[in-house]
Amino acid sequence: MNFDLTEDEQMLKAVAERFLDNQYAGEERREYQSQPCGFEPRNWALLGELGILAASYPEEAGGLDLGATSISLIHHAMGRGLAVEPLIDCALLAGGILVRAQDEIAGQWADDLASGAKRVALAHNEFDAPGGWSGLRTQARKAGDTVQLTGTKPFTMGGCGSDLYLVSALDSDAGDAGALYLVAADADGLDVETWRVADGSMAAMLRLTDVRPIARIEDGARLLAEVEQTASLARSSEMVGIMERLFEHTLDYLRQREQFDQPLSRFQAIQHRMAALYAKLEQAKSLLDFAIVSKGTPDYAKRLDGARAFIAETGIELGHEAIQLHGAMGITQELSIGQGHKRLMVLSRWPEAPDAALDRFALAS
Repeated sequence: MNFDLTEDEQMLKAVAERFLDNQYAGEERREYQSQPCGFEPRNWALLGELGILAASYPEEAGGLDLGATSISLIHHAMGRGLAVEPLIDCALLAGGILVRAQDEIAGQWADDLASGAKRVALAHNEFDAPGGWSGLRTQARKAGDTVQLTGTKPFTMGGCGSDLYLVSALDSDAGDAGALYLVAADADGLDVETWRVADGSMAAMLRLTDVRPIARIEDGARLLAEVEQTASLARSSEMVGIMERLFEHTLDYLRQREQFDQPLSRFQAIQHRMAALYAKLEQAKSLLDFAIVSKGTPDYAKRLDGARAFIAETGIELGHEAIQLHGAMGITQELSIGQGHKRLMVLSRWPEAPDAALDRFALAS
């Protein structure tokens, strides 16, 4: 099977890498995370100019309609660069749902989402519904000619500073079936409280009290499930990119750091540990490629779950080893090891634990 990149894919990879080389050349990452919403808004606009925000959007919505390989390339590069922009949560996931909604809604917001002028976040998971629709408490009730939403959404990733929210709720008029509603950030009855996630990014808690949405997203549950597959691919790709960076930095450190008048990389026990990590990193890449080449087949979802389960656990293990091999300096802000590991922790557990993906993989096998 030919795994060589096409000319278009090589150009896309170069665009993503050039963005990271220019915007993350030094200590900018910490500066970006110190911003009110954990990233630099000008970078978000630049990602829009480069076409990265709209990479997965359909062409009719002003997007590039890129396939699985291209999406993986983008997020692999973002992982290697430890980018802090909420690309997966806002652009790919929430934005991907909105631009695929009914024509009158998609047409109104697609251009602004693709350019970065507007940002949307998904408010779905709750305390009693950490991984899906079962257990939702947020209610959508009829109030005259309108609908009102009431509930709490504590885990809105990328929700800080968003212009719009896609809020899931149980629709009382549809027999308590789940539905998605588009809500403006300045809607009456909406209170937004931001909080910082383990990796330094900013999320939001939404409290809704009789909030009137802009619109109901038709077939929202199906759209969410469809776009979530692409988001899962992107998360796994980002994790592999981070793992590569941590492995390479650890290898360089072991070659430079000396003990007993010789580099640490000369010690056989350390060589064995690094060889084991290298083997698992290559397994992670292979599983991801295996899922990508099956896109469009009935096995795609199963293989994606299998890759997700393996990469999530392996990423945490690799991060632990990288920190231990560096010693205490591995968790300092001066090195990317601790920063990368924190991001791996979040990606491996959000929006669900790897065991959930492994269970789906086992059931589909």
